[in-house]
Amino acid sequence: METSQTHSSESMSQDLSELLKEATKEVHEQAENTPFMRNFQKGQVSLQEFKLVTASLYFIYSALEEEIERNKDDPVFTPVYFPAELHRKAALEKDLEFFYGNNWRAEIPCPEATQKYVERLHYVGKNHPELLVAHAYTRYLGDLSGGQVLKKIAQKALQLPSTGEGLAFFTFDGVSNATKFKQLYRSRMNALEMDLATKKRVLEEAKKAFLLNIQVFKALQELVSKSQENGHAVQPKAELRTRNVNKPYENGPASGKESEKTSRGQTDMLTTSPLVRWILALGFIATTVAVGLFAM
Repeated sequence: METSQTHSSESMSQDLSELLKEATKEVHEQAENTPFMRNFQKGQVSLQEFKLVTASLYFIYSALEEEIERNKDDPVFTPVYFPAELHRKAALEKDLEFFYGNNWRAEIPCPEATQKYVERLHYVGKNHPELLVAHAYTRYLGDLSGGQVLKKIAQKALQLPSTGEGLAFFTFDGVSNATKFKQLYRSRMNALEMDLATKKRVLEEAKKAFLLNIQVFKALQELVSKSQENGHAVQPKAELRTRNVNKPYENGPASGKESEKTSRGQTDMLTTSPLVRWILALGFIATTVAVGLFAM
């Protein structure tokens, strides 16, 4: 027993960034080796699938950045507070306006699984701000690692403008050198004062973040599958929750009022030709970018 505890303590003396990489290695490898990811890398993705994923990312980053702002002066997070360099909400708003038009806020869907992710982020930010480190690190450093590759794939596959419209999410104007910035971020994170128990909780939260990502894209897949089986669009009140990223959430189910109608743009998305494989492809590539590319 004593030997086991000693070994555990020694392993936890590693840098937090390395511990996170090791803790998520298995699930990263599972995602990396799916045929869906290989298809995405071949450029097999449609505009409608890309729009669905962008919409869910908007809700996720809105919640994450709201909680980061809430805790920016807390010593457990302040060292890794880089809003000008990393925050994605404003970039996603630009992308959604490009894809949906000025009325994009009324057009974009928020599946229940996305709402649960949002819910978890708000719960962590209000009750356990030290765990925000796991969410911020897995998302932002993943975006920096794989963003440029994904940007080029999406731009070519979707024939988006060479000037970058629709791809602001992948563009980090505040980061001139991604490699150096990631080194700075890791060093700041590794310097955070955390005891053994807190480190373990951060590692578990990183795994949870990965699983929440996967659940989001599985939900989109299920929504489209039902649409295809029935031969028509799924009514959103059965599948989608009201969008409200500013609402305080607890750790249980979201309590938002169910949506009452489907907008024309949303119906078009759900009735477009085969989405299932490519939505899941985007799901896995996004989660891999979020968690798996630490070594880059």
